[in-house]
Amino acid sequence: MSDTIKLKQSTVGIELVRHLAAQGVRIFTTAQARESAPQVGLKGDYLLEALHHLHRNGWIVPLRRGLYALAAAVPGVAPVHEFEIAMALVQPAAVSHWSAMHFHGLTQQVPRNVHVLTTADASMPRVRGARSTDHEDGYAAGGSVFTFVRVDPRRFFGTQQVWIGEARVTMTDPERTLIDGLSKPQSCGDFAEVLHAFEVRRADLDLERIIDYAIRFDGATAKRLGWVLEQLGVTSPHLEKLLTVPIKGYRVLDPTGERKGPCDRRWMIQVNLPGRTGA
Repeated sequence: MSDTIKLKQSTVGIELVRHLAAQGVRIFTTAQARESAPQVGLKGDYLLEALHHLHRNGWIVPLRRGLYALAAAVPGVAPVHEFEIAMALVQPAAVSHWSAMHFHGLTQQVPRNVHVLTTADASMPRVRGARSTDHEDGYAAGGSVFTFVRVDPRRFFGTQQVWIGEARVTMTDPERTLIDGLSKPQSCGDFAEVLHAFEVRRADLDLERIIDYAIRFDGATAKRLGWVLEQLGVTSPHLEKLLTVPIKGYRVLDPTGERKGPCDRRWMIQVNLPGRTGA
């Protein structure tokens, strides 16, 4: 291919980027680029080559196969937020766990990865070296690392729409975020950080909502929530629904901790917290 043709492709490719930006498209697929290509004089046969040059020259950023984001170098385009990228990487998707805790002001710790809640049957970006049985993977894209937490589709609930700059993204609401912390504290810092988050949210906690979420989740989560709420000073009748949730055997309060510590018969919880592990 001659230098003249390469230069022409590069120039037309830049026009494609400008066209997408003018349409308000910040993240796009190869199919979307192909639809727009004729409008800027780019032949379909040269599209992939043009995208390659745009990437090499810093105009676009590849996110996953067939998915790109406009780079900050594009005039008039604000940098694409990592939460916006999360929405494009997998569907359904909701920013969750530690990332949601930080967004809602429930923790001052800033997570290194962006945590994304999705379903077990979602099409996931390929992660080098990951096994198909992995439930939580790290995937690098657009300068960030995304941790996907997969759940049964029946557990994908408790989300809200929020604005992050120019992007509208899906986020787990505060109550769902706290429930996720009780179920998977390792994705929220640790269990101590989850307990702190409950204290921060205490005055604004929607008790009916969080109790409903816990019951929909599973028995162990419901009992953990009941124990935590009682420690926060919440009294009946709010706790009655949680008390009546059936469960077989004691469950540890911190699911990542050792099975040791005093047993709370009222909640069928083994309190395996530091300083409370006596017989």
